[in-house]
Amino acid sequence: MLHITCDLCGQELRANQEHYVVKVEVFARHDPNQLTESDLEEDHMEAVAELLRELEEDDLDEAIEPSRHHLRYDLCADCRRRYLSDPLNKSTNKETAQKFDFSEN
Repeated sequence: MLHITCDLCGQELRANQEHYVVKVEVFARHDPNQLTESDLEEDHMEAVAELLRELEEDDLDEAIEPSRHHLRYDLCADCRRRYLSDPLNKSTNKETAQKFDFSEN
């Protein structure tokens, strides 16, 4: 039997209990309008060769970071409501930032 827990609060989600799936895709923004005529005219072969030389010297896993990330979370009904009201968790970050007690010096 498959055991699922809420990824926010850790509550075990039973098979007959309503729960939700959040899927997030993170990827680099691409603006095709930034390509200019001079970009097309320039010969990029030397730059590509230099990158290939660098990659041979470096560890490939560290050198190339994936440009897309797919994330999946299981949430209980209460955490779903919390997530939808503040998906980026901004209020918690503000509260955390306000908890610092700096000295007067």
